[in-house]
Amino acid sequence: MGRSINGRALDTELSGIRQISNLIPEYPGAINLTVGQPDTPVPEGVKAAGERAIRGDLTGYSHNAGLPELRKIASAYYGGKYRFEYDPYTETVVTAGASGAMDAVLRTLLEPGDEVIIPVPIFAGYEPLIKLAGAKPVYLDTRPTGFVPDVEQLESLITEKTKIVIFNNPSNPTGVMIPQDQMDSLAEMLARHPVFILSDDIYSENTYGVSHTSFGKYPALRDRLFLIHGLSKSHSMTGWRIGFLFGPADIMNYVVRIHAYNTICAPTPSQHAAIEALGGSATAPDKMNEINLERRSIVLDALHRMQLPTVKPNGAFYAFPSIQEFPLISKDFALRMLAEAGVAVVHGSAFTDYGEGYIRISYARPKAEVRLAMERMSEFVEQLRRNR
Repeated sequence: MGRSINGRALDTELSGIRQISNLIPEYPGAINLTVGQPDTPVPEGVKAAGERAIRGDLTGYSHNAGLPELRKIASAYYGGKYRFEYDPYTETVVTAGASGAMDAVLRTLLEPGDEVIIPVPIFAGYEPLIKLAGAKPVYLDTRPTGFVPDVEQLESLITEKTKIVIFNNPSNPTGVMIPQDQMDSLAEMLARHPVFILSDDIYSENTYGVSHTSFGKYPALRDRLFLIHGLSKSHSMTGWRIGFLFGPADIMNYVVRIHAYNTICAPTPSQHAAIEALGGSATAPDKMNEINLERRSIVLDALHRMQLPTVKPNGAFYAFPSIQEFPLISKDFALRMLAEAGVAVVHGSAFTDYGEGYIRISYARPKAEVRLAMERMSEFVEQLRRNR
């Protein structure tokens, strides 16, 4: 008898980000600008707190929703900074990274036949989770509006089947933030429709000269809103797997059950370290942003000289230049640049089909590497133009 695999699993491919990054070892000397992982070290205080937890045998299960002390600190930290209030005991869950939060919410809310609106291009992780839940992604094309969701276009996509609208702000892969006035308009419109809002704000701490605006500040959305934060990008804690989910108590009661059956709880030593991250090491993102601001300048200046159109990113640590002038699909562009120039970037089509014609550059790398990568990329681009 042959083995049968769930059809949804068969249709789920490895992330396009990993498809490229996994090839890098085949090209010695290649510069890796693919994975969205900060290269700045985890703050020493956070490391020490994690080590104390391990050596103190604080390594067993925590409450499924996370350590009460951490939930209290997380609720106060993000709520105070972004003007929202969630009860740490009934409306706050510590998850295994932001991805764990996303998965728990989608599996709690979605049923087969539901529709989920996502602004595209968008991070590769959302679309598969929606489909695995039996729901249908509906795409809000942000390319004509500088990668910012258009209010009227979004409203036109809302139907009786729409269950959730997802936002990623600042955006991966573009680095673009939704301006304050646009957030006001989006909130006003969404308040008129009985849909859930899921806002992935994992890059909220990684901004450059523009303050992040949270949907949490709009009371009219309170009973239908879920907010995701975490420490992967702000404190370089990608492998520590700590995310924070805030949402209305009546639904979070079910979300924590889904989370519990998936992971039981977030890693306990990491939770103890997270208490320090949001306490004594709360300024770590500021130092990281100062470093990345210099790297962003190197990338944007180089792309300008290459004459590759790029919307200026004011958050995260990505640039998303257009390569539409070249007769290559974005994946072929990325593969050729890796093989011929020794620079690894992610093809835009990894972020849904609406990313085709672009590439994503992660500049969370040492300045010398970023500068050398841009020099190599410039030579590669000029070679392509000469051979047209």
